[in-house]
Amino acid sequence: MRETRTIQPNAKKVMTTTGQKACMVLDHLVEALGNEPSSSLRRALILVDIDQFPGTIQTAIMERLGIHKSALNREIDWLFNYGCILFQDSPRDGRIKRLHTCGYSKKALDSALDYCGRDHEKLKFFLHNTEKTLKQERPSLRDAKIVAALYENGSMDKQTIMANLYGGSASTDSRALNKLVETGIVEDEA
Repeated sequence: MRETRTIQPNAKKVMTTTGQKACMVLDHLVEALGNEPSSSLRRALILVDIDQFPGTIQTAIMERLGIHKSALNREIDWLFNYGCILFQDSPRDGRIKRLHTCGYSKKALDSALDYCGRDHEKLKFFLHNTEKTLKQERPSLRDAKIVAALYENGSMDKQTIMANLYGGSASTDSRALNKLVETGIVEDEA
């Protein structure tokens, strides 16, 4: 009688490399942000913070993340309009809106957290360090995915890099790659 074995889902996550984990986390974050790979790492960071502190208010997010009020307001509006978060009136003060992740965003964030030991702080640390590494004004999840894929594979031709992205416009993906080459983060071997 032949014995069959299956690999448990958590075992699969343990067996992935650092580069593969980064790519998977970024893929889940893109999903959490309405499948918008052009979303900034800052927007992803805000969403993770809201998920970490359900019922938080904007002032608390500003304090925790050091984000200016007007920038945060724009990001919160975007997250609400894309169905990533919802507002809940405070029972004590109707002027205060409490924020919660919801729906597809909550589910995708939970999947991303599986690769970070279910620790929001580790996910925020990953996003913060990726943002610093990319040395751009507003690095996107697409930019981060290009770097993570190259980290995992060492070197790749342009066509393979594009195939690893999110199926968006070829000109947008190419522009993102070219910007990473211009800033010296990615080396062009052509």
